[in-house]
Amino acid sequence: MLDIYTLGEEVLREKTKRVTEFDSALTMLIDAMFETMEEADGIGLAAPQVGVLKRFFVVDTRKANEKIAFINPEIIEMSHEVGSYEEGCLSIPGMYYDIVRPLSVTVQAQDVKGKSFTLKAEGLLARVIQHEYDHLQGTLFIDRMEEIEREKLVKAYNRKHKRRV
Repeated sequence: MLDIYTLGEEVLREKTKRVTEFDSALTMLIDAMFETMEEADGIGLAAPQVGVLKRFFVVDTRKANEKIAFINPEIIEMSHEVGSYEEGCLSIPGMYYDIVRPLSVTVQAQDVKGKSFTLKAEGLLARVIQHEYDHLQGTLFIDRMEEIEREKLVKAYNRKHKRRV
């Protein structure tokens, strides 16, 4: 199992670099990320959350055909229709907030062998893709909150985890 970096760790705020080598090391890391995500009872995990500044994430919504690795993803289309849904994050454990996002997205990415694919996602899968994609830009779900609400959530998180800011 890999360590999951948490709020306040600089790696979560950095932008990632494209994956250029599709080798056994990448496959092993992705397998370890799926295992770590499942152990933590998550449904998505991005490389920066495990300290790797590369452009990929894994998703498993526990539905058939929704256990997917997205390498070098690009969201190429988003619906105009949006919806609010409570989000959490393995890097901000125990904190949740309703976040507004497009209800569907189309993403282009590569698989572990480097083969390109395009996927149109709706519902929970679309939301998880957007959440994990944000991690690749150094963005956390709390950055999508109004400032006052974000400050309250961060204070509550720091109290809960007995951290000083």
